[in-house]
Amino acid sequence: MSRSGTRSRHGGASRSEIVATVVVVVLVALAVFALWPDSPSGSSSGTGTDSSTAGEPDGDPAAADPVALASARAGAALDPCPAPRPGAAPAFDATAAGPLAGVTVPCLGADGTVDVGAALAGRPALVNVWASWCAPCREELPALAEYAARPGSVPVLTVDVRDDPVAALSLLRDLRVTLPAVTDPRNALRTALDIPPALPASYVVRADGTVARVDPPIPFRSADEVAAAVTKLGAS
Repeated sequence: MSRSGTRSRHGGASRSEIVATVVVVVLVALAVFALWPDSPSGSSSGTGTDSSTAGEPDGDPAAADPVALASARAGAALDPCPAPRPGAAPAFDATAAGPLAGVTVPCLGADGTVDVGAALAGRPALVNVWASWCAPCREELPALAEYAARPGSVPVLTVDVRDDPVAALSLLRDLRVTLPAVTDPRNALRTALDIPPALPASYVVRADGTVARVDPPIPFRSADEVAAAVTKLGAS
């Protein structure tokens, strides 16, 4: 019989080798993804109560310092949040045309809200979920912006989650990424899209309102990778 920490007589991996492999896999995963914190600071309240139901929703621009928010918005100069197109199909029917029907969230770059289902109705789009505390997101956002600038690309809508709006806008300014962005302070999009507890995450929205998550959720490194994912999931 083999002893712990040595290979078995049949050449199988020892227990220590298996443990080491698991540790490596976990470390690699942590380098690629950022786990979703319980609060923008990453700390938990210890109560198990989501902040969106505790009166102080995470990432709500309305709760930010108005002077700091206005300055950050001016510095970031984001593209306008999407709105329903004149003559476009009516807003999605919740029972027939996908999970985004009736989902309304705040715009990050300006005052107002966005009815995501209505704004994207009748056209394909890419929805990307990110945060300023997510290191892989910082690498991915420029690739998304490069893709969005290409002729024939589908619209890209970014969703900033569990974040400080001013910090989010400052990051976009520093990256020179002006993609339209919304926030999700009450977890409406998180629920609708079943967003996993790791970022970044991307979703292809087809013209009929159906949604497909980009899987595996490896962060995009180039505009070509974004284009390939969009084409693969039937939105180009």
